[in-house]
Amino acid sequence: MIPDTVQSIWEDGFGRALRDLRVSVTDRCNFRCRYCMPREHFGSGFKYVPRQDILSFEEVTRLVTILHSCGLRKVRITGGEPLLRHDLERLVAMLRRLPNLDLAMTTNGVLLTRYAAALRAAGLGRITISLDALDEATFRSMTDSAFTPSDVLSGLSAATTAGFDSIKINCVVKRGLNHHQILPLVDRFRHSGHQLRFIEYMDTGETNGWTPRDVVTADEILGLIEARFLLEPLPRKNPSQTSREYRLRDGSGVIGIVASVSQPFCRACTRARLTAKGEIFTCLFAQRGFDLRGLMRAGLSDTELQEAMWRLWTAREDRYSELRDPTQPAAFGHLRQPLVLLRKKASSRHRPEMSYLGG
Repeated sequence: MIPDTVQSIWEDGFGRALRDLRVSVTDRCNFRCRYCMPREHFGSGFKYVPRQDILSFEEVTRLVTILHSCGLRKVRITGGEPLLRHDLERLVAMLRRLPNLDLAMTTNGVLLTRYAAALRAAGLGRITISLDALDEATFRSMTDSAFTPSDVLSGLSAATTAGFDSIKINCVVKRGLNHHQILPLVDRFRHSGHQLRFIEYMDTGETNGWTPRDVVTADEILGLIEARFLLEPLPRKNPSQTSREYRLRDGSGVIGIVASVSQPFCRACTRARLTAKGEIFTCLFAQRGFDLRGLMRAGLSDTELQEAMWRLWTAREDRYSELRDPTQPAAFGHLRQPLVLLRKKASSRHRPEMSYLGG
């Protein structure tokens, strides 16, 4: 049984509490972004998780409720593209009943014109929209889709009108593909009231062809912006915050940079990921998940499920990004042995894709 001393707060072997859960509601997406779901691997013949294997909203709510009683305070709904899941506002309303729960969602934004108002009315508080380029040709190259930046911006407008508590815009930066869009994006979202965040290109899954030379590091991104704008670093809001934030000194906005490759933040990570199939992963780079759906459908009680999740979290030792040992983050000119060994080890076993894990 779970010791009484950890009924309300769970900590892993490094003292990291379980505070955040990313919940994937589908592994399907209407984009084919090169860094996430390249079309040659996710084409018409790709086999998605069968409908009967996907967690119901009731099953998701049951698991979140159990974890909420043990210290979980943030849930982010993800995919794939979460807005492809029918009646998503019903899940939002179910989760909204839990007290003191920060409820957010990440989306590519193109379906927000249809769903933003309903999601907000159901109780969704925060939303993050992915937008990797304003230039149409670059955007199409990044997303490999028929959509345009205007479609995303229309979704952003709908979200703004719906009145979310917070709206952020995420841009994954890949060298030679969209790094020239950094300053245009800053220009576009200054004075908008929305925070723009740049994310280093990560080595997730097995299909995106990641190499260190494709990474535009946080320091490089910062340097590009500082060449034009005066920035002031802001203190972290909490130890597990993933982005370094900077205020434009002219008061026109705040920019975040997620340095998950060059400046990893594993030691402060309080996140787990629940896949649409009901597997829980304790790290974005974990080799395998733990099947909670099977336990639920086998008839385990809430107490038994709680004990299983407690044992999983308290045994957690994940710190993949720290083990890369990126001692030269500005260039990655010479990979150190730990990174090479990690990638060789990872390639010998299946590495779940970002679209499956939920980001």
